[in-house]
Amino acid sequence: MDYQTVIGLEAHTQLSTESKVFCGCGTGFGAVPNSQTCPVCLGLPGALPVLNKKAFSFAVKVALALNCRISNFIKFDRKNYFYPDLPKNFQISQYDRPLSSNGYLDVDGKRIRITRVHLEEDAGKLIHAESGNYSLVDFNRSGMPLLEIVSEPDIDSPLLAYQYLMELKQILEYLEVSDCNMEEGSLRCDANLSLSLKKGELGVKTEVKNMNSFKGVQRALEYEVERQRAILDGGGTVAQETRLWDADRAVTLSMRSKEEAHDYRYFPEPDLVPFIMTTQEIEELKDSLPELPKQKKRRFAENYSLPEYDIEVLTSDKEIADYFEKCLKLYDKPKPVSNWIMGEVLGRLKLKKIGLGELGLEPENLVGLLRLIEEGRISGKLAKEVFLETVETGKPPSKIVEEKGLTQISNEGELAGLIEEVILKNENAVNDYKKGKDGAIKFLVGQLMARTKGKANPAKANELLRKKLNNTGTKAQRHTGTQEKRYEE
Repeated sequence: MDYQTVIGLEAHTQLSTESKVFCGCGTGFGAVPNSQTCPVCLGLPGALPVLNKKAFSFAVKVALALNCRISNFIKFDRKNYFYPDLPKNFQISQYDRPLSSNGYLDVDGKRIRITRVHLEEDAGKLIHAESGNYSLVDFNRSGMPLLEIVSEPDIDSPLLAYQYLMELKQILEYLEVSDCNMEEGSLRCDANLSLSLKKGELGVKTEVKNMNSFKGVQRALEYEVERQRAILDGGGTVAQETRLWDADRAVTLSMRSKEEAHDYRYFPEPDLVPFIMTTQEIEELKDSLPELPKQKKRRFAENYSLPEYDIEVLTSDKEIADYFEKCLKLYDKPKPVSNWIMGEVLGRLKLKKIGLGELGLEPENLVGLLRLIEEGRISGKLAKEVFLETVETGKPPSKIVEEKGLTQISNEGELAGLIEEVILKNENAVNDYKKGKDGAIKFLVGQLMARTKGKANPAKANELLRKKLNNTGTKAQRHTGTQEKRYEE
C-alpha cells in the first residue's frame, strides 16, 4: 500500500566550551574516568549550579541561525528520572519555557520546522563489562553543556533526514559552537518514525536510538520503513516502542515498550534563578553570527563563477571554504585552486583520515605549486609528486623543484634532439600518424615523457612532435640494429 513516511528528529550536540554548563570542571575528551568531576556534577548534597554564560550564548546563536523565536524569559527545570549515570536522579533541562521555539531549516526545497532548541546538561556514561555481570560509571560527561534541537515530523524520507542532519551539522560547525564529532558523542540523534495511509496523519511511531553516523541514521530509518510496511501489509499493528540500531547486522532491535508520554514530573529548578534576556542582547548576538553555509554558497556563486558542484564541495566544510579563500588572496584564479583542493587536498585528507589543520599545507605552498605549473616550470604529473613532498616535509614547492632538478624542459633545442630519437625508435607509430591516426601522437608524447622522466613540457612536446612529423617523409629513418617497438593506441 502507498504509505506516507513521517519522521521527526531529536539532535543533541555537545557545545565546545572549556568548562561544563553548571560548574567549572573541564570538558576535554579522553580524560581519565571520573577525573573531571566536582560536587556539582556529581550531585553531592548542598552543591549549587551556576550557568555557563558562554554555553548560553552558544545556544542562543544556534537558535537564531535556525530562525527560532528567542524567549525573553529564561528558566530551567528539573527533569526527574532515575538512571545509574545520573547521580542527582534529575537532569537540569528546560520544559514549558524553552530558550527558543518555532524555527525552521530549509533543506532541498522543503521547509522543516524546528519545534524548539533548548539547553540542558548531559548525563554520565555507563561502561559495561565484557563478562556482562557488572557496569562501571564515568561521570566526566555528566554536566556537559548539551543542546537539544527538536524538529517537527516534517521529514518524509530517510534521505531527507540525512540531508537535514548534514545541513544542521554544517551550521553548527560554521558557528564554531561544536566539533560535531559523532564518534566522541559530540553529536547524537534519536529518530521517531511512523507510517500512515493519509497525508498529514500520524501512525504508531517507534523511536530509534544508537545511531553513530548520519549514514547510520539513514540506513536505520530505511530498515524501519520496510519493517513497519511489512507489519501493516500483513494486517498487524506496529508497537509503540524504543528500538536500537544494530549497525553490524543492519537491523533495529526492540529495546523497551514506550508509553504515550513520559511523566518526568518536571518542576522549576530552584537553584537557578529565572532571568530576563533583553531584545537588545538578542540583537547583539544576532549581529555576531558569522556567514552561514547558504550565505557562503550564494556569495561563492556570485563572486567566483564556479560550477555548482565545486561550490557544494568547498562550502561543505568551513575550514575548507576558509582555506580556499585564503588561497585566492594570493592567487586570483578560483578554478585551478578549486580543482586542486577538491582533488589532491581532499584526497589526501580522506586517505589519511585527518582534518585540513592536520595536513600542514599552508595556502602559500599550494599557491606556489600552482604558479610553478602556470609558469611551465613543472608538469601536472610532477606537480602531484611535489605536492606530496610538500605535505610531508613542509618545504616550499619551489625549493623541492630546485633541490631535485625537476624543472620542466621547455627549451626547443633541448627537446629537438630527444624528439629525433623518439621518432627513429618508433617507426610504426610515426607511420600510423602519417596515415591520419591522430591517437599515435599520444603514444609518441608518452615515449618522450618517459625519456625525460616526466620533465618535458607536454604541450610543447606535442607541438614540436607534430611540427617535426608534418615536415618529414612517410617513413622515419631507423637506426641499424634498433629493435622496433609496437605501440598500442
